[in-house]
Amino acid sequence: MSAPIDRRPRGIAPGGIAPGASRLGAETPRARVASILAQAARAYSARPPIEDITMPTGFDPAAVALFETIIEAAFLVANADGHFDEAERKRFQAIVVDACQNLVHEKQLEALLADLGEMLAEDGMEKRVAMVSRTIGRTEHQREVLRVAAFMAQASGGVSLHERGVLEQLARGFKLDAAAVDEALAQAAEPGNV
Repeated sequence: MSAPIDRRPRGIAPGGIAPGASRLGAETPRARVASILAQAARAYSARPPIEDITMPTGFDPAAVALFETIIEAAFLVANADGHFDEAERKRFQAIVVDACQNLVHEKQLEALLADLGEMLAEDGMEKRVAMVSRTIGRTEHQREVLRVAAFMAQASGGVSLHERGVLEQLARGFKLDAAAVDEALAQAAEPGNV
């Protein structure tokens, strides 16, 4: 009887881990969470531009909804003080496009922002925050929503009381404690963390 064939790539130890590699789940929370927005952006960018055509194989409507909700939360924070001028809109779009690793085209984002603006004008801040809170069920996604929204607050030169208020409303809607907002703000303040 012959020995079993070892099909592992060269340099992989018997436990299946390459020397020096981290074990599954050992990555930092920031590295894991940072990929949620990019993954959702990938699904969003794959969405057909025309609603009536057949969705491509592998299309994930839940990931698209997650992306739209993350962006809406950041949009709500950016609008917390009641105005969102053209300079803020351009900065918002540049931050989102960069955070999504250029997977989302600016025209897609412009259309989404137009829709979000209409919904905010029609429903008001409180209702939109409640809708975001109800849409996101998984705790890691809730924390990602807070983190990205906190980053948007930081990007405007510091977090205003209005912006913090929206972040706290989101956290309450998610049933997260007040420390979740402080944690999201701390993560957002770290360099290169979108």
